[in-house]
Formats: sequence, C-alpha cells, structure tokens
Amino acid sequence: MRILVTGFEPFGSDSENASGETVERLRERWSDPVIELVTAILPVSFAGAPARLGELLAEHRPDAVLALGEAGRRAAVTPERGARNLVDARIPDNDGAQPRGVPIDDGPERRAARFDVDAMVEAIRAVGVRAEASDDAGGFVCNRIAYELARSELPGGFLHVPAVRSRGVATVGAETGGTAGAGTGAADASALGFDELAHAAEAAVRSLAEGVAAR
Repeated sequence: MRILVTGFEPFGSDSENASGETVERLRERWSDPVIELVTAILPVSFAGAPARLGELLAEHRPDAVLALGEAGRRAAVTPERGARNLVDARIPDNDGAQPRGVPIDDGPERRAARFDVDAMVEAIRAVGVRAEASDDAGGFVCNRIAYELARSELPGGFLHVPAVRSRGVATVGAETGGTAGAGTGAADASALGFDELAHAAEAAVRSLAEGVAAR
C-alpha cells in the first residue's frame, strides 16, 4: 500500500510551518514493510497547491492521501470531517493572491472527507496526543486542499495540527483554521513539539491504512 502525506511550506512572516515540519519528521521515522510512505511539501498557494497535488497523484498513484496543515488557534490535532466549497483568505497566500468569498466549483456547499474521522481521532488519542474531530477547515489554502481531496475518488482527507514552533509563537497560524476544535489556544499548543506531532501523524497514517485495507 502506498500513502501520500503532504504538509505545507512556511508562509507570511513565519520561518516554519508545523505541518511541513511534522511531515519531515514522519518521513525520517517511518519504517513499515507493508505501507510505503511518500511525502511532499505543498506551496501555500491557492493555485499552486492543487496543481502540485495533482502532479503528485499522477506521479505516485497512491492508494490514499493524508494532507496536513497548521491551525494557530487549535491546541489539538484535528482531523477534518470535510471541506467548504469556498475560499476566503484573510491574508494573501505566498503568491500574493487573496480571494474573498469565492466558490471553488459549482458543486455542493460542503463535501465530506473520504476516511473514518472518528477512528483517526481515537488512534491519535491512543498514542497520547490530544485529538478532536473538526467541522471547519477554515477558508485558506488548507480548506482548498481539503476540498480537492474530498471531491477526489481516493480515500483520505485533511488533518490540522497546532501551529507550534521550535522557538517563539506563530504569527500567522491563526489565519489557517476555522473555529471548530480550537481548544484553548497557543499556550496549550506550546506543550506539544514536532516529535509529538509526528507521533500523531504516524498514528493517523496507520488508521487511514487500516480503513483502506478494510475496504
């Protein structure tokens, strides 16, 4: 089984993106004779991220996909139940684009994720990391990718991680997520590190793989 896992590059004035750092650590620690892990970092771009995701899907032909992004107002790892058919950027992306209130396509208002969200939440909690299901992927590039995956035919979806930093606090992470699963804020998120997030991501990947195998 081959699973593609993506994170995002830094954006705004931050030099790190917790999702990208998590994916790098996940790649370094991954060892499994059955599940082949393919990792990549997406640009924080409304146009570039879906295009790069499409290239990765064509190149690697994965059996499932898990995309990670960061949410600055959340203190838990939050698998998303779906995505909104809307982009609404409170800040520009890394290309300078800032669409406000624009539908992604002419489809439904929301699309559901293609994995067992509750099972993933329990798998992450089982390794000692706080996790909650989320009903709001925000309006930034994270939601754009979550929607892209929800309208695909592949199992998988989107996972937000708290916007932790190796030093200091995130300056723009709060722009990326909605309000659901917000937890109690950055102070709680600071108790987590990249290693804990990588541990949670590993549990999430294995949960996704179990769901694919069960099909």
